Amino acid sequence: MSASAVELYRERGIGAAQRPIRRPVLIVVDFTLGFTDRNCALGCDADEAVEETARLLAAAREVGIPRVFTKIEYDEATEAIAEPFLEKIPALRECTVGSRWSQLDERVAPVAGEPVLRKLFASGFFGTDLAAFLAGQRCDGVIVTGATTSGCVRATVVDAMQHGYRVLVPRTAVADRAVEPHEAALFDIQAKYGEVVAAAAAEAAIRGADQEVQT
Repeated sequence: MSASAVELYRERGIGAAQRPIRRPVLIVVDFTLGFTDRNCALGCDADEAVEETARLLAAAREVGIPRVFTKIEYDEATEAIAEPFLEKIPALRECTVGSRWSQLDERVAPVAGEPVLRKLFASGFFGTDLAAFLAGQRCDGVIVTGATTSGCVRATVVDAMQHGYRVLVPRTAVADRAVEPHEAALFDIQAKYGEVVAAAAAEAAIRGADQEVQT
């Protein structure tokens, strides 16, 4: 992002810091093979982001912070529902029930007790039980990792804030297909919707969370 854009936002008071999150939930957005394997048309250069997410998952499991995963997956009926989205991104039609591309990457695969929410559109909240899950965890914020930064991650971040949650996005734990939309989305998130932080800061938030939410 240009220095002039950064300065303009600063001058206009856009991008102030949110209060720290005391009771986080870790949301892993769409790290299916369709997004982490470059052999798929949807794929990103996601190895670093997957590795960082795996470390955050390990920390969250160690201290008992709730975790939840999302995945895009279609069948014949739900393709009809999502047709406007699929017209824009036809490669998503490859993410069908039972296909390789709809399977979560084994490097960040959920373990028993970690919910996986199926979705049809970009936001992890739209048409899923994510809002109910977060309410049940009594959290005050979320840590969002996954793919793509400018698509499903950004949409989930915006909706998280609109549901009343503070948001952390670890910069190296999200991935996109091209650097320009990736950086633009991170700039936009930092300016309006959450805090873009180092992965170490996100891990510190996990390890420093209030004990009352540990499960």
